[in-house]
Amino acid sequence: MLCHLQIRSLAIVKSLEIEWSPGMTAITGETGAGKSIAIDALSLALGERGEAAMVRPGNDKAEVIATFDISNLPNVSKWLANNDLSDESDCILRRVISKEGRSRAYINGSQVPLQQVKQVAELLVSIHGQHAHQLLAKSEYQQQLLDQYAGHDNLLVAVKKQYHHCKSIEKEYQTLLKQQSERDSQKQLLEYQVSELNEFSLQTGEFEQIEEEHKRLSHGHELLSQSQQYLDALFDSDQHTAYSIVNDAAHNFAQLAQIDEKLQPMADLLFEASIQIEEASGDIRDYCQSVELDPARLVEVEERMAKTLTLSRKHMVAPAALAEHHAQLAQTLSDLNSDETRLETLEEDIQTAKENYLKHALKLSKSRDKSAVKLNKLITQSMRSLNMPDGVFKAQIASDQDGLLSIGGIDKIEFLVTANPGQPLQPLNKVASGGELARISLAIQVIIAHTTTTPTLIFDEVDVGISGPTAASVALLLRSLGESTQVICVTHLPQVASKGHQQLFVEKSTSNKQTQTSIRQLNEDDRIDEIARLLGGSNITATTKANASELLLN
Repeated sequence: MLCHLQIRSLAIVKSLEIEWSPGMTAITGETGAGKSIAIDALSLALGERGEAAMVRPGNDKAEVIATFDISNLPNVSKWLANNDLSDESDCILRRVISKEGRSRAYINGSQVPLQQVKQVAELLVSIHGQHAHQLLAKSEYQQQLLDQYAGHDNLLVAVKKQYHHCKSIEKEYQTLLKQQSERDSQKQLLEYQVSELNEFSLQTGEFEQIEEEHKRLSHGHELLSQSQQYLDALFDSDQHTAYSIVNDAAHNFAQLAQIDEKLQPMADLLFEASIQIEEASGDIRDYCQSVELDPARLVEVEERMAKTLTLSRKHMVAPAALAEHHAQLAQTLSDLNSDETRLETLEEDIQTAKENYLKHALKLSKSRDKSAVKLNKLITQSMRSLNMPDGVFKAQIASDQDGLLSIGGIDKIEFLVTANPGQPLQPLNKVASGGELARISLAIQVIIAHTTTTPTLIFDEVDVGISGPTAASVALLLRSLGESTQVICVTHLPQVASKGHQQLFVEKSTSNKQTQTSIRQLNEDDRIDEIARLLGGSNITATTKANASELLLN
């Protein structure tokens, strides 16, 4: 629950600290005193938008610190632990707004994005504003209220998930369908290109191989004649070959080395050279025997090269890259064929996804129907306790299984009411007066609040337009809610204020041409005076004070 709120330099507040208690707290004050300043400040701490204009004139920044006791809130402790924001017994939200309009948010001393503040705020506080009855006329808000009462978040999440899945598949299908005509013309060209390249069937690295083979075949006579010529000169001639000259020199130097041993290394080198000449000559002889003079094969190679060059120019790629280009075209064609298969598969997937969506949406509808029966009864009873003795409320649910998919299911929710006997149920915004709408809205908010797990509920002047016996009934509703939940209620009604377990008073003062708002807790005597003021205005008499005392006792 909220246990402390500190405000500095915010609007007309210079410095303010408020201690909060369990139960129902009523906040009252004169018109224009700023009764909602505490709620506005708390909203900032909870992640509402901040602006530079909120900073009190003459100050560099505004600051709000809200402290919550979470010792009995395991879900909040778990959230804090999961986000590495400490899980101690307190959750401290701090918001700072500079005069330039920059904003910073903190949770337990760590600076965090505003979105994280909003996430934890949903677990801590629920604020019901005075304009809620204006939203009540909107179908979306009516559905939100029914779902909130039903508490079937798991069903809502499941429907939302199935909805997004359907939309994702439909988007892919529409994209492929839109590209189909372009894909067909592209496929026709690719089929021709791939067929032509398939027929030629150039393999990876083949062009480099036939280039090498072409060089050998086209220079076969030159390679053979020169190889044979040098083989004769090196070894095969009957006289004066390189081998015989080197070999004779080696033997001669070997004999001379017996005279001068310094010549022995030369003899050794010459012997090695003669051996290498002999080995090289053998290799050359083998090469000459292997050289093919094959004019027919040369023609084949030249034709293969010419075709490769023609196709490479046609496809505007290097000859060596033609095989890879062929593989890429074949893959693209395969992908296009896969797209057609994917279209057929997607049609089936869309149907399956819609069936799954409908299955979850029907579960949601069933839950709404069940909850609506209970809600109808509760709100009807509440309406009658709020001075509408013949009032009837009905949350009408119309389901359309064949309509367009909706993220919220297949239902259209419409709140119907009648406030007078003999009158048929009609849409709430068409038959309810402003005062009746405010009472119905309050009844719904209180009933919804009974189902929430939020530990702190704030009602900001939700009793506008209510008076007399109705106000007393409203007060009892809020008081009963405060028995199990922390309720903070900004009110102008003495009946509501008197039912608070405690009461805060907001007052405004002016000093040195500056306005300042302050809030103080009222003791028993102060409460009597304040409730007497609410009853009789500025003219407080013994009678109004007696009435105030009676209200506090009842």
